[in-house]
Amino acid sequence: MLVGASATPASADLTAFLGFSPTPETHLAKGLAVGAGLVIVGFEFEYSHLDDDTANLVPSLTTVSGNVLVQTPVPIHGWQLYGTIGGGGYREKLFDRDRLLDFQETQVTSNFGGGAKVNLVGPLRLRFDYRLFSLYGSPLHDKVHRFYVGANLKF
Repeated sequence: MLVGASATPASADLTAFLGFSPTPETHLAKGLAVGAGLVIVGFEFEYSHLDDDTANLVPSLTTVSGNVLVQTPVPIHGWQLYGTIGGGGYREKLFDRDRLLDFQETQVTSNFGGGAKVNLVGPLRLRFDYRLFSLYGSPLHDKVHRFYVGANLKF
């Protein structure tokens, strides 16, 4: 009974983000993440899509991953820092009818990175994130960097 009464309630958050990947050329990233956590450890499910650029032969990349976050227990001067590691699946795709390109790879991925959630007003926060994805199988690019800024709602 004492353990149950002293338990810290879990919190959750939702992030919608825009960003970019410089791998191999700069292209747009967008996605959603939903997470829940206790004081220091959290869990997150994320969907992300990197647009293609057929003119520069840059494939699109769609990832779905589950991640574990280790974060500061409380914001420090309004900033809550975190590190993350996870895995899931991806689809890398490049199609250009004019150049007769039709490439697609679907396989597993792992990722790690980190970032910060910055308090704005009430439950609204700004989130900055960096990830390095390792794509397995036979992708065109086996290491993909991604940076994003997102609107984060804590509930």
